[in-house]
Amino acid sequence: MNKSIEMRLRDAGITLPETPAPAANYVPFVRTGKLIHTAGQIPFVQGELSTTGKLGGALDIAAGQAAARLCAINVLALARDAAGDLDRIGRLVKITVFVASHPDFHEQHLVANGASDLFVDVLGEAGRHARSAVGVPCLPFDAPVEVEAIFEVV
Repeated sequence: MNKSIEMRLRDAGITLPETPAPAANYVPFVRTGKLIHTAGQIPFVQGELSTTGKLGGALDIAAGQAAARLCAINVLALARDAAGDLDRIGRLVKITVFVASHPDFHEQHLVANGASDLFVDVLGEAGRHARSAVGVPCLPFDAPVEVEAIFEVV
């Protein structure tokens, strides 16, 4: 028997947060047809940014992966709100991972694995996705990572 997504989250010790209010003039997600597009999520935990800074500076790859994982958890909270139930997610289509990077940091793809691994662990095969990992000079609130996603609903 396949476990529900909520059961996989519980087994992993993950509790999805409440969806935070947008920090500017946007909505947290848009549902169009069978697709959910999420706004970018940064690594907030209980309303506080878990870490700040740039990869290749004060933060190493492991810290970036941990931040990307937290972003993915926040993205799943949006998907739950948009779909009404995570088990209505047919698949994760694509994620974009923005990594605040020093100019000489070139391992954005490794940082992005923190989000990708979480999605596959929780969603199984439906969590395998296309991905872009993009280095940027800075992100809102000096966050090290931001993740956005496109889901298909069944």
